[in-house]
Amino acid sequence: MNPIVISDRVTTAIQLGESHFREFKSALSGPPGNKTKRTVKEIAVDIGRTLVAFANADGGELLIGVEDSGAITGLPGFSETEINGLLAAPDTQIHMDTPMSMVKRTSLIIEGKSVIYFSVSKSTDFVHLTSDGRCLQRRDLESIPVASEAIKFDRQEAKSRSYDREFVDGATMADLDWTLVQAVADQIIRGMSPEKCLQYLELAEYGIDQLKLRRAALLLFAKSPMKWHPRLQIRILKVSGDVVLTGEDYNVGFDEVVSGNILTLVERAWETLRPFLAETRFDKSARFGQKSIYPELACREALLNAIAHRDYSEEGKGIEVYIYSGRLEVHNPGALLSTIRLEDIEDKKGVHQSRNTYIARVLRELGYMRELGEGLRRIYELMHQSELAPPKLASNANTFNIALTHSPIYSDKDLLWLDQFASFGLDREQRVIVLLGQNEQVFSTQQIWDAVGIVDTEHYRKLVDGLLSLNILVNRIERNSAKNKARQRRIPFREFPRYGINIPETVAPKALQTVTKSTGGSGDAKKKKTSAVLDEDVRKESNRIYVGNLPFTATQEMIYDLFSSFGEVAEIHLPESGGRKKGYGFVEFSSESDAEKALTATDLSLLDRKLAIRRANVKKQYAV
Repeated sequence: MNPIVISDRVTTAIQLGESHFREFKSALSGPPGNKTKRTVKEIAVDIGRTLVAFANADGGELLIGVEDSGAITGLPGFSETEINGLLAAPDTQIHMDTPMSMVKRTSLIIEGKSVIYFSVSKSTDFVHLTSDGRCLQRRDLESIPVASEAIKFDRQEAKSRSYDREFVDGATMADLDWTLVQAVADQIIRGMSPEKCLQYLELAEYGIDQLKLRRAALLLFAKSPMKWHPRLQIRILKVSGDVVLTGEDYNVGFDEVVSGNILTLVERAWETLRPFLAETRFDKSARFGQKSIYPELACREALLNAIAHRDYSEEGKGIEVYIYSGRLEVHNPGALLSTIRLEDIEDKKGVHQSRNTYIARVLRELGYMRELGEGLRRIYELMHQSELAPPKLASNANTFNIALTHSPIYSDKDLLWLDQFASFGLDREQRVIVLLGQNEQVFSTQQIWDAVGIVDTEHYRKLVDGLLSLNILVNRIERNSAKNKARQRRIPFREFPRYGINIPETVAPKALQTVTKSTGGSGDAKKKKTSAVLDEDVRKESNRIYVGNLPFTATQEMIYDLFSSFGEVAEIHLPESGGRKKGYGFVEFSSESDAEKALTATDLSLLDRKLAIRRANVKKQYAV
């Protein structure tokens, strides 16, 4: 009998909460204190759609009778026949041409309440469809519609996609680093046994007489990794110049191979690479000092990306890191998966597919990786924050390469423009704003928020106040005139261009100090006294509403026309994923009273869809 009973697994899943691999569905609907049973058909449709999305992505678990918060509400009032109908959903709600034979299902009692549990592994046989022909795929916390062609498996990828999930004959628990497995088990849930941990992570299953290990377990935890994979390693080379030469001109000064199981390889490779990310340079005081030439976190993300997503079925190749004079390159065995477009990565759309499902899951559960699809996007952000050029990506039939340079992000033209402000000692965010005003361009408040990536109101206020006080940032169009023109154009006020950049002649050091002190004070009264920022420029949670059930074809202009009847619209934000609107948005008004009018409105609709209106959650709005 399997020692990890299903009830333990369900309890653990509830404690960990919803994720890319877990989904909870309530069997009830309605307001708190007055919930009623959902229909069996409605829940069954949810089951079919969620399992299809999991199978088309990286697999996962579904619990029926559990709220999004993890509260267990069970299946009150459901008969045995109704429960059996829900258990049959993987058969009745999946398209007959894409059957799902790998689903596990059971009903059980947790905390005295009935719960239904489903689990499904990643599919390599079909692109699964629901019974009504919908193709869905799991992406982080959502199951989203996708074209079936986008997730069809290239036959050449089949081996690499299934490599880490295969069971390995002859491998036993004695082949694993027991201490390392126990450390991982304690990190997931303290006190969990190593055997239970391996089964919970789906790295092992009990066969007829013993625990059977998947290849991922050996790649992650093996005592002797090379026994199971001859190239479980990272080769790091330091090159003098920008190309590797041969013969007498061979210019590789450092060449070291770091090997080990994946969890030890992460740290060993990083410690070997890290010293090469800085170099000794003269500082402004003519003294020698260590200066970082690449953002450490970006380099670590690139290394983790390679370890998590390389093609391990290419057993004759390992990861290679080349440190050239002008760039750092990470060469990853295996081409970019056919279901991912290089353009989507470069556009920072957060697309992902896990070649190594089990390896990626463990690295994510342990906190080495964040949300799937975020690693490369994070590298772009870190390079931008360091004012360095974006990474260069390349994929061919054999490798996927990431190249990081320490070239500045600015063009020669940008540098000439910024050089006029050198005496002011502007920081990166201030320089980003100054660049908006090149060639006498007039720009909007929204462009400032977007260019700098600001999400904090006081951060914005302090940043803009500083530039206004220095007379670098100036108003080209008076506020009321800008408001009237924004209404005429039917756009939110913050999107109307009215700011410009001025080049002051000089500012004395004493004046600079006065500005710094006046904008860096504390206390609401002082901020009101010294701030020159218009109230309409600053985001206010109390003025913002959430608009749900939006048609995917709804435009900003349609939403502006609908909500401008309640008052001055300051901003409209429509989140997207993969170039497609998510079906909800946020509208902010210039005043709280205008927002209250919209909140009390009933039966608001757009393109024949009734809209869901409520107060916005500011923490979630700009995280999507």
